[in-house]
Amino acid sequence: MKSKALLAIAGLLVLTLFICAYTVDETEQVVVTRFDKIQRTVTTPGLKFKLPVIEKALVFPNNLQEWDGDPGQIPTREKTYIWVNTFARWKIVDPVLFLKTVGYISQAQQRLDEIIDPTVRNFITSNRLIEAVRNSNRELDTFEDLGDNVHAVGGEDTGAEEEKQMPVRFAQVTVGRDKIDNGILTQAKPKLAQFGIELVDVKIKRVNYVEEVRKSVYDRMIAERKQIAQKFRSEGRGEAQKILGEKERELKRIESEAYRTAQEIKGKADAESTRLYAEAFGLDPEFYSFTKTLEVYNEALTDNSSIILSTDSEIFKYMKGYQGQTAKAP
Repeated sequence: MKSKALLAIAGLLVLTLFICAYTVDETEQVVVTRFDKIQRTVTTPGLKFKLPVIEKALVFPNNLQEWDGDPGQIPTREKTYIWVNTFARWKIVDPVLFLKTVGYISQAQQRLDEIIDPTVRNFITSNRLIEAVRNSNRELDTFEDLGDNVHAVGGEDTGAEEEKQMPVRFAQVTVGRDKIDNGILTQAKPKLAQFGIELVDVKIKRVNYVEEVRKSVYDRMIAERKQIAQKFRSEGRGEAQKILGEKERELKRIESEAYRTAQEIKGKADAESTRLYAEAFGLDPEFYSFTKTLEVYNEALTDNSSIILSTDSEIFKYMKGYQGQTAKAP
């Protein structure tokens, strides 16, 4: 009987220890309550104990938790509707206050929705679309014009050549996406502190056009790309014509120089030929006159030629002499 009683007592003690003992992980913090009244907070990890039945150990995480907001349709300052998707990171820094104001971890999502979503909407509606898209005024290496919301600034005509070389300057960014994120964090953080929650970070994950205007935006982007492609083609054709013109001009220059060189050589050759003829015929002028006259006969008198000239003509002087010699012949 004694042994059975001892076994029963030992079993009861083990069961009591099992009920009273609990462990705290490195990523957890515990609030111990007695009849729903908070008794103490346990933040150090290890094996802990509580009173059975009357005390409860409520476990809360003390590491970073994620909040992923539902994408919402929000108008910008230019009344352009966009879809905005936001996420945040938070943690419980005061589990007692969190228990009193929020309750359980599953209810924290609703509190975060109620505070972060209106803050995001407030900042998006207060700024232009470009502020939620870009962070700086860095020039982009592109020639496209993104319309009224994101467009090139500066209305001066800088000339066609400068326009080809200069990238598009977009509308000036005065706030930027990072400052909007920081503004949302700064505005929402003190509102969540009253619930024992520390908001660590808030970021805009994605910005997109609503479905109604997305197709028109895509069509405009396609048209702009085609316009840019046509511009490049036109510039290419212009450059090709420029190269062809330079080639034709260079070809004419080469031909002109070659013709001039050829004429100079021919002139020198003719001069040299004339000089040699003059020297040769200068030895016997009468013979020179006779050969030249024969050349005239050969060119002017053919089988079908009919010429009526006076016998006193200079051209027949050698013929008359030849006829006289023929008449004296036996």
